[in-house]
Amino acid sequence: MRAVHTTIPITIRLQQDDFDVSREIRSLTRGRTDIGALVSFNGICRGGGEGGIITGLTLEHYPGMAYTEIRRHVDEAITRWPLTGVTVIHRYGRLAPGDNIVLVLTASAHRQAAFLSAEFLMDYLKVNAPFWKSEQYARGASWVDSHGHDDDAIARWNAS
Repeated sequence: MRAVHTTIPITIRLQQDDFDVSREIRSLTRGRTDIGALVSFNGICRGGGEGGIITGLTLEHYPGMAYTEIRRHVDEAITRWPLTGVTVIHRYGRLAPGDNIVLVLTASAHRQAAFLSAEFLMDYLKVNAPFWKSEQYARGASWVDSHGHDDDAIARWNAS
């Protein structure tokens, strides 16, 4: 593992307000010539699920713990891959279908590091970040449980 290089730009925000993906990409890459690859993952609130038509989603979190946990995984990604920048934005509160939920940007000189680190961060955000999700339907609401395939994704990173 590489030592954490603290001079790369790292942005972590937890917010209720929407974000502009293009603006965040420009913010990370503006004036940079050390970036050869940028991978973005933008999670969006879907309107349908196993329980039927989703009318909304509510995300709750523990602010200090959520930030600390996300930063810990960003630092781990930086030790695993030669990254030149990372942005993680996660929304909370009430969201409607089509709304942005999460953005992960990873930048590196080469594509493999950018792809792998983005996938790593999303897997950890999905499983370990202290967010609780309630899906709203016409018939009521239900809290979303973790899925076995999410745990399998984490196990893959622990083995590597």
